[in-house]
Amino acid sequence: MIKKILDHRIAVFAFILGLIAIIAIIAFPRINEVEALSKYGSRGEEVKQIQEKLKRWGYYNGSVDGIYGSKTLAAVKSFQKKNGLTVDGIAGEKTLAAMGITSSSGSSSSGSSTSNSNNVSLLSRLIYGEARGEPYTGQVAVGAVVMNRVKSSSFPNTISGVIYQSGSFDAVSDGQINMSPDSTARKAAQDAINGWDPSYGAIYYFNPSTATNKWIWSRPLTIVIGKHRFCK
Repeated sequence: MIKKILDHRIAVFAFILGLIAIIAIIAFPRINEVEALSKYGSRGEEVKQIQEKLKRWGYYNGSVDGIYGSKTLAAVKSFQKKNGLTVDGIAGEKTLAAMGITSSSGSSSSGSSTSNSNNVSLLSRLIYGEARGEPYTGQVAVGAVVMNRVKSSSFPNTISGVIYQSGSFDAVSDGQINMSPDSTARKAAQDAINGWDPSYGAIYYFNPSTATNKWIWSRPLTIVIGKHRFCK
């Protein structure tokens, strides 16, 4: 009788241990996933990349030391708020993608790749709507203006944020942004994203024959390409 009771208890104990093992196996990837995110208390190269970008954009004024402290946390929250992201202070997949940082985790890399494809598609639609028929260099320059705004602390820090900022581009206002771009516009978008800047750092451009805003004429000229004047 005693042996049966002991056997029963051993069986129950083994069952409980098995359940604990199963729960641990299921939960472990989730724990890893959380730990893969850069957040308060994190350290490493990814944190340095975050700090460098936020410092360049004017969100962060601390040391680029790879330590995710209170200043980095506050800077990430400010970046998230300005770019329409969840303001939680955690540099997750969407926040890293908005910063143009590829995470070391596979899922984040995949998300970054998708984000890049979406950026090329959106930028090519803007270029087609704003500059189709212009010289190829001029089309790349229009894309470069968007990229220069992304880098500037005076504008949103994502391509979509810059393009859809209220009143920034006629192609968005009149709906031409929804037209299907041709292969030239797509190539120009990719060249601009890759860093080619024939606008020489311009953050504005306009067509002198159609411009009605007098203020735009006061901006320092960088170059004229086709029908567009590019300026800072």
